[in-house]
Amino acid sequence: MVTGGASGIGLALADAALQALIDHNAIVAVCVRYATALDRRDWPLLRDCFEPDVIADYAGIGRIVGYEGLEAVCRAALEPLQASQHLLGNHAVQVTGDEADGTTYFRAQHVRPGTPGGDNYIVAGIYTDRFVRRDHNWRISRRKLDVVWSDGNPAVLER
Repeated sequence: MVTGGASGIGLALADAALQALIDHNAIVAVCVRYATALDRRDWPLLRDCFEPDVIADYAGIGRIVGYEGLEAVCRAALEPLQASQHLLGNHAVQVTGDEADGTTYFRAQHVRPGTPGGDNYIVAGIYTDRFVRRDHNWRISRRKLDVVWSDGNPAVLER
């Protein structure tokens, strides 16, 4: 049995490193659930990704306050589509206790056949998020969506 001393410090560092990995994976999992929820139009799953009082700033849309407003924006953009696919990568997460900051690259394809000017619109950019842990679950409390580039017909997302 190891108690105190240098070995105890080593165990504490190992425990901290393990917790950092657990937190990182849990936060990335929130991002993946978000993308999955959008593409499946699974609104209860989307709700699970956000704090009720979330504040979001989506490029081209503006500031959204509260989960209900965020869901309404997502529904309006995605429900008319035949399909969408949100791909994520380059997750960078910095955890401090029960809060974390993160960035995630995204590429989202949107398909609506019959749209004058073309059926596809791709948007790529970066999510900048603030996460909070409540009741052992990580959720997004703040989100900023910045578009880096796009391709195709933006009318695909028009209402």
